[in-house]
Amino acid sequence: MVKISRYIVGIALWCMLFSCSKEVEFYSEPYGDGAAPIDIQIDRTQRPSPEAGLPGTQVKFKVSGLDAYKDDALFTFNGEVGEIVEIGQDEVTVRVPDFASTGVTAIQIDDIVIYGPEFRVLGKVQIDPTWVATYGATGGDVLNMLVTSDDKRILVGGFTNYENKGLIKPNNRIVRTFRNGDYDATFRVGTGANGVLRDIIEIQNNYYLAGSFSGFDQRIDHISNLTRIDKNGRIDTMAVKPFRRPDQADTTKYYPAFNGGFNSTVSNVFSHQNKVLAVGSFRYHIHRIYGKPNFMETRDSVILDSTEIRSVALLKLDGTLDSNYRFEGDKALPGANGGTAGYYHQSGALKGKLVVYGTFSSFDGQPHGYIVRLNEDGRVDNSFNPGGKGANYDIYNVTYNETTNKYLLTGNFRTFNGTSSPKMVLLNADGTVDESFQVKSFAEGIPSYAKQLDDGLIVVAGGFKEYDGIARSGFMIMDAKGDLVPGMNNSGYFNGNLSQVIETTSDDGKRALLLLGSFQKFDNQDARNITRIIIE
Repeated sequence: MVKISRYIVGIALWCMLFSCSKEVEFYSEPYGDGAAPIDIQIDRTQRPSPEAGLPGTQVKFKVSGLDAYKDDALFTFNGEVGEIVEIGQDEVTVRVPDFASTGVTAIQIDDIVIYGPEFRVLGKVQIDPTWVATYGATGGDVLNMLVTSDDKRILVGGFTNYENKGLIKPNNRIVRTFRNGDYDATFRVGTGANGVLRDIIEIQNNYYLAGSFSGFDQRIDHISNLTRIDKNGRIDTMAVKPFRRPDQADTTKYYPAFNGGFNSTVSNVFSHQNKVLAVGSFRYHIHRIYGKPNFMETRDSVILDSTEIRSVALLKLDGTLDSNYRFEGDKALPGANGGTAGYYHQSGALKGKLVVYGTFSSFDGQPHGYIVRLNEDGRVDNSFNPGGKGANYDIYNVTYNETTNKYLLTGNFRTFNGTSSPKMVLLNADGTVDESFQVKSFAEGIPSYAKQLDDGLIVVAGGFKEYDGIARSGFMIMDAKGDLVPGMNNSGYFNGNLSQVIETTSDDGKRALLLLGSFQKFDNQDARNITRIIIE
């Protein structure tokens, strides 16, 4: 204890003789007093006058204290700067900018933002008032839609509630509606699917469902991401008499009649040569053998039989694999070395051809830049030539317009065949880049979906907040050259992604678009994964 005390005293003495004998230096306060508060008040309880208007409209807001900052102030409409026309003692007049959109107004001085009331920008895009499905779908997204032969609509996805009809009994991933979105209660799907449904097609008198699921209604097993239901919504079943010993009871069992599927997700299905063409991230086709003992067992069991086939496969209508499609001898072609989805040409000069895209860099053992097209026999179509490189990274979505004969691609790529095409590119029917389309900067965020309409306009959605320096909240309409269209980008907040855009008309005959996807709002209004908008 004595030694320790002497040591401490010695250190203290050394500090006083040497370190502490130096002149003490004083430094200024690192944070200072801060900037003086800005005495500007926006009365958010007072609505602007007028409350809505077109670009160019002069709007008055109740604001005090702005005169002292007139040389530094910016007035914005949902992020777009408007022209300050006049500043009064308790009022400011601002002109709505060309590419303003519905949303919150604000005054910005340096890095200080003072928020004002919402202003509604009028334009050519608005939610369709004749669309009756105002609550939408909840519990998951809406991924796809089939227009049936009797002009109804079947929606599939991950949702469990449509128009609040699923509160008592869930609408598990599939519903049928009328053209205006109204729920069709005559479609009897029971408990529906136990996983996400990604696609649906109609062949003859049945619907074929694809996705990531293992059961549908009362058939809670023996389904591998693909099954068949009838036009009333009931799963197609077959009776099988099981193997039994003489002393066992004869109990008939029921299984899905469509006996075929895959070991992993089926992204898309198409009707090809009156058969089921499947695209997805699978590696094996699954077939089940019922009513026979397993090896030496004396009890009945279900035997799984699998055949290796990757990415793309063709099935007969009973679920068995068509070995004439994408096979060489008794072995399937290699397919893709990554995830895949597909776009199928149902008509026109390219009818029967399949575009495969996704996260792969090789297909059938050859390098391909995340996209390839297949002929009707499933072989690579060499007439589709996107150059030696294709995209330099993942492609998220591909759409095609048969009127313009153009493909539109979105993804996380930066170049396409060596040409700068950040996140979006327009291709001709032969796969070459359409250089008349020049995509601009998205700053942050990625467009996850884009589709060219019959008149050449392009609808784009995704996680972006800005395009070409103009504030756009995840949704925009551009022209065929890649520029925003004046008057068509007035819609406000959109949060989410689109899976489908379908050209249609409103119930009163106006031009309209049906939007499906994963979103909660469109133009700052509740939409919940499905809505219909008017383009005037």
